Amino acid sequence: MAPPAPGELTFVAPRGAKRPPRHLADLSPGERREAVAAAGEKPFRARQLSQHYFSRFEHSPQQWTDIPAAAREKLAAELLPELMSVVRHISCDDDATRKTLWRLHDGTLVESVLMRYPGRVTMCISSQAGCGMNCPFCATGQAGLDRNLSTAEIVHQIVDGMRALRDGEVPGGPSRLSNIVFMGMGEPLANYKRVIGAIRRLTDPEPDGLGLSQRGITVSTVGLVPAMLRFADEGFTCRLAVSLHAPDDELRDTLVPVNTRWKVREVLDAAWEYAAKSGRRVSIEYALIRDINDQAWRADLLGRLLKGKRVHVNLIPLNPTPGSKWTASRPEDEAEFVRTLASHGVPVTVRDTRGQEIDGACGQLAATER
Repeated sequence: MAPPAPGELTFVAPRGAKRPPRHLADLSPGERREAVAAAGEKPFRARQLSQHYFSRFEHSPQQWTDIPAAAREKLAAELLPELMSVVRHISCDDDATRKTLWRLHDGTLVESVLMRYPGRVTMCISSQAGCGMNCPFCATGQAGLDRNLSTAEIVHQIVDGMRALRDGEVPGGPSRLSNIVFMGMGEPLANYKRVIGAIRRLTDPEPDGLGLSQRGITVSTVGLVPAMLRFADEGFTCRLAVSLHAPDDELRDTLVPVNTRWKVREVLDAAWEYAAKSGRRVSIEYALIRDINDQAWRADLLGRLLKGKRVHVNLIPLNPTPGSKWTASRPEDEAEFVRTLASHGVPVTVRDTRGQEIDGACGQLAATER
């Protein structure tokens, strides 16, 4: 294993933790052919398996009629093991928002959220079980980190969402995903290698992957600067979203503890590097918390930091979490924050919050069976 880059966070699996079983979605097309050959089958069977998984969403060997019956169970065991199962779906917004609780192979729980809007469908997916960033206003962060998800565990959330849309499980008729946001449980860039693998599986042309557009994928980060710079060199055209939440280091040290390691200006400089190399504007995520970070002077400071940059600000009214002492900003303070940012020429919108009733909105995912 290569040593981490200077300053990069590392993840150590808990003692006794079992690795997720190898899955087709963990492997590149070439690696799949090698795995199929090692199982004693002709390498072209790898493409057939990819077709069933990524294009037809057929996970049962009984449906693989183009593969000899004698080979199906063996190939399923080798390359398409059951990674995760649905514990429950919970819906709101007239069933247009659906949160799924997943149980992984080792009993770990994670959540994903599918949101259907007029003309588009967005899915918010998890990259870790829990989160180690410890942001005090986020339910996931308060739960701590359990483990990283494998590439296949990340990808399978989307594959199942696409199957559900195709099969009409979400009201509105058959559809396809428009946007994928790595904004569920976890810090995506702290699980760097597997998240990059997932992006490649999502965007590889069918049948090697799902054939989705990189421009429809957003990857969020609290500001892991070395990983952001590494991400800028991947050649992707995904959107980078920076969870900033405060323009000054004094407050951000408290709201986003990783800021004690990489300060606001370092984080923003890395974001501008990504914008320059990808050609995409950066999204600045900012949860508005009453009397904490919603003052007009902080809006003015944020506007001065972002003025003239390739950027868009997403203001997020704070979503309630159990036991939290904080709440969303007053409407008049939110309006003044928007006006102040706009006065600097910074594009800004207030996010349409979805899923509060089912604890499925930003910062609410906790993956419990209560």
